[in-house]
Amino acid sequence: MIGHLKGTLVHQDIKSVILDVSGVGYKVYTNTTSLPKRSAGDKSYKASTTTEFWTYLAVRENALDLYGFGTKEELDFFELLISVSGIGPKSALAILSIATLGNLRHAISTGDTSHLTKVSGIGKKNAEKIVIELKDKLVGLSVDMSASVSGDVDALEALKSLGYGEREVREALKKVSDTKDTGEKIKKALKLLS
Repeated sequence: MIGHLKGTLVHQDIKSVILDVSGVGYKVYTNTTSLPKRSAGDKSYKASTTTEFWTYLAVRENALDLYGFGTKEELDFFELLISVSGIGPKSALAILSIATLGNLRHAISTGDTSHLTKVSGIGKKNAEKIVIELKDKLVGLSVDMSASVSGDVDALEALKSLGYGEREVREALKKVSDTKDTGEKIKKALKLLS
């Protein structure tokens, strides 16, 4: 089992990257919108651009697919999602790309399926199944997590009201998720968005 990779990005497309690890190129499916961007016209990544992923190896009859995540927490949540019957690795990756982990945990623990149904291929029935199967596994949410989720929702709405798209706002908020204060979070996200 391949659990972690660290190497140099040599190629990136919409859904995956090729990560060179000691001369071997691994294709890793990931949320590429959160990766560092290349400059316009740049055909390759700089040799110093080192990236690491926590990985999950999906074994199928005709393929071995690697899925990569920036943090162990994202990998753990991904593994929870794929434990739900009918949710495969690609659907789970799509779910993780639409919202922060805090927002997803909050949505599941409160039974709010609206975040989940935004993913292509996840209908109301599958969203309800995810909530039912994972709700008990996420019971131990801390008060800090709930406060953070509330701040994320407030920051999301504030930035959307300024005319930014929901997807770009969510990506910016993921990058400033370490900030607890909602006002600070909005300021940092605005810097990233402009």
